[in-house]
Amino acid sequence: MDRLKLFKELSEVPGVPGYEDEVRKVIRGFAPLGTKIVEDKLGSIILEKKGSSDSPKIMFPAHMDEIGFMVRNVDKNGFIRFLPLGGWWDQVIVSQRVVVQSKKGPLLGVVGSKPPHLMPAEERDKMVKKKDMYIDIGATSKEDAMEMGVSIGDSITPYSPFTTLNKDHLFLGKAWDDRLGCCLFLELMEELKDQPHPNTIYGAGTVQEEVGLRGAYTSVRVVNPDVAIVLEVAIAGDTPGIKEEECQVAMGKGPSLLVYDARMIPNLKLKNLVVETAAKENIPLQLDAMDGGATDGGIIHLHEKGVPTVVLGVPTRYIHGHQGFFNLSDYEHALKLIKALTMKLDKETVDSLTK
Repeated sequence: MDRLKLFKELSEVPGVPGYEDEVRKVIRGFAPLGTKIVEDKLGSIILEKKGSSDSPKIMFPAHMDEIGFMVRNVDKNGFIRFLPLGGWWDQVIVSQRVVVQSKKGPLLGVVGSKPPHLMPAEERDKMVKKKDMYIDIGATSKEDAMEMGVSIGDSITPYSPFTTLNKDHLFLGKAWDDRLGCCLFLELMEELKDQPHPNTIYGAGTVQEEVGLRGAYTSVRVVNPDVAIVLEVAIAGDTPGIKEEECQVAMGKGPSLLVYDARMIPNLKLKNLVVETAAKENIPLQLDAMDGGATDGGIIHLHEKGVPTVVLGVPTRYIHGHQGFFNLSDYEHALKLIKALTMKLDKETVDSLTK
């Protein structure tokens, strides 16, 4: 599998919540030959790879959607007003380039706002709100914008071409949250293509995570897993302004294991297995807690009688913005860890997680 091509295509393809079709096509294109592929009726895609046994079933979910926007209306002068899809901090939106996915093709635009030169002093010190922003695609009227292909409900994504960031192990782009997780399960299935393992694994590209973990509800019912290892990004806290007690995760020090989030406390025996496996395989591992967000694990671990679940993340800077970057070594260590866990999760081990 061409890893750089995988990173580039999954990063650059548009796919806000509810509009994940193009992401799904890329995942299909990279799925190893012979992989069974199914979709649920909400749009999540599920890849199945059988090992030496039909069970236990190990699910590796990663959401396909990225944060973005939707065209709400177009004013008489051709400026687009928008709705946010996913969690956006107002300060990172203004002056950024975006792409409107119109029926006539992608349209490049810029997020505009009232210039500070025309603001009274007291207004300049305040953050510009989303409701006061607009997208300028160069249209001169509403009719002009419509002729260009703009329609109410069109999706809008950040414009951020994939590239290396000055060093060949740092990769800059958009949508790492959570296309990195999708890359991980695709590479895992490729590595295990001709290798036996004591279970059946499922890579699940879920939809609409950023607007309420919706694809997790449906995809987990398709798989009915015995264990879930959610593949995510982790907030890298090694930047100015973040205190050590707020976040201790740093880039270049290995993947993170989430010990707490707003919707889930992991299965403790599974958490311990992850820690022990990382130590045995000489894989650096960071422990993380997040009280201001949640993952697909919040839904999956409550399925039926309960599913032992953990969340692994690749430390990434500037998520929920227009672009971010990660360290390749963290990604590679995450891949090595999930492969080692796959080899350990036989029936006896999985049964022991809930005894």
